[in-house]
Amino acid sequence: MNISAMQQARVAAPAAATTIKMHTPEPSFQEREFAGTVGTVTVDNPKIVSRNVNVYYGDKHAIKNVSLDVGANEIVAMIGPSGCGKSTFLRCFNRMNDTIDSCRVTGEIRLDGEDIHNQKLDVVQLRARVGMVFQKPNPFPKSIYENVAYGPRIHGMTKNRAELDELVQLSLEKAGLWEEVKDRMDQPGTGLSGGQQQRLCIARAIAVSPEVILMDEPCSALDPIATAKIEELMDELRANYTICIVTHSMQQAARVSQRTAYFHMGDLVEVGETSDIFTNPRHKLTEDYITGRFG
Repeated sequence: MNISAMQQARVAAPAAATTIKMHTPEPSFQEREFAGTVGTVTVDNPKIVSRNVNVYYGDKHAIKNVSLDVGANEIVAMIGPSGCGKSTFLRCFNRMNDTIDSCRVTGEIRLDGEDIHNQKLDVVQLRARVGMVFQKPNPFPKSIYENVAYGPRIHGMTKNRAELDELVQLSLEKAGLWEEVKDRMDQPGTGLSGGQQQRLCIARAIAVSPEVILMDEPCSALDPIATAKIEELMDELRANYTICIVTHSMQQAARVSQRTAYFHMGDLVEVGETSDIFTNPRHKLTEDYITGRFG
């Protein structure tokens, strides 16, 4: 009896190969939710350019392949939940992470086109160009005058006492503090109120003629009135300086910055115009954070 074509095909067909299912681990929350920075990381007139920056504390990968430009005379706010890496990334801009033995930074960061990791670069001069204001006011245990005069004196910026006096006054005026302290310049800076101490620290940073001012949660220890003065000051300083601020206050970021960068678990998730980030975020993680779902 003839075998039909269909039967022949069945006979000729090899047995189906046994399929072995390999167990594939479920992607982590971060892998599921994050697929690269949303938004444009570049700007037309950059003061700082960073590309593929990674930061490690020992085996901990704290900053993961972050690229971000900071434009001249703009305020960039860095926001995100605690431990997301925003302060670590901020400290890359003046190599403050170099002071931590276990810390290792890779990638490229340029200030006005100059590689800040160039071995020939003077780190002391870099930190004069990129000043820093910390979370907690930290005036020196010196007089108000000496707090501001210290930097210009060690950098040899003035030729005589008259020039130094003028620079100290100008720095305090820029920090909005001169009228409050001009009659007690010989008194300890530590005797000022918290908000005044923070403005004194800003005056101290300004005194060495920086180009960039980094602010790491500068208002977190201040009351609302002192905070308002610092925010008003930042807006005035933007005319002459580039400012990067790390803040946990989304309201503050919305008030003071032109661009906002949202960090999550070491990644730069989204960056864009501040108004867009807070009214029309494009990434779900950003939306969840600014609407209070987590963080």
